[in-house]
Amino acid sequence: MKQWYQELFSNYAEKYEAEIFTQGTLGEVDFIEKEINYDKNCKILDVGCGTGRHAIELTKRGYEVTGVDLSENMLGKARKNASNFQILESAARSLNKKGKLIFTTLNGLFPLFHSVKDFINSNSTSQNKSEENTFDLMTFRDIHQMEIEGDDGTKMNLNCNERYYVPSEITWLLKSIDFNKIDIYGCKLGEFSRNDPLSTEDYEMLVIAEYLEK
Repeated sequence: MKQWYQELFSNYAEKYEAEIFTQGTLGEVDFIEKEINYDKNCKILDVGCGTGRHAIELTKRGYEVTGVDLSENMLGKARKNASNFQILESAARSLNKKGKLIFTTLNGLFPLFHSVKDFINSNSTSQNKSEENTFDLMTFRDIHQMEIEGDDGTKMNLNCNERYYVPSEITWLLKSIDFNKIDIYGCKLGEFSRNDPLSTEDYEMLVIAEYLEK
């Protein structure tokens, strides 16, 4: 049985690129470059690469990038977008001991600070969610119905289930797999920065984890 996000992205590659949260690519890639000290010998694994927006821009700047995604439809769009820039589909299972992991995830402090009603309202767009939406404080999952139009014009009715995390949980999870330097920041579209402390107003958080010599 397909997960809701697999169903969504099997028919949403074109419209995905028009979403507001995909419009900060250049600034986000600027940040990634700075984090890896502009080292063109650095190999980059883009997990959940989607339509390849980060992978393609990094490749244009001279980096070797491996892009992987669960959705073959999104990868197909990535290949089309890539033109003469090769996006690899194989992936290493883990970073080497000098690697750096950079990712964003949903910030559990946001729904904790705001009332459940305000949280639902702030996360609703154009009647995509029903009045029965719920955020479960015990599981940190937002479970809701979403109706959305796919690339081919068909309506998709999705049973969405999104997991939020708090900084202490993310830190523990990363330490359990031997990362010993973990930094968490606020996450602003196209403006990733180590100068942006995480707050209850950040819908997502930016996580940077490293293996350091002991």
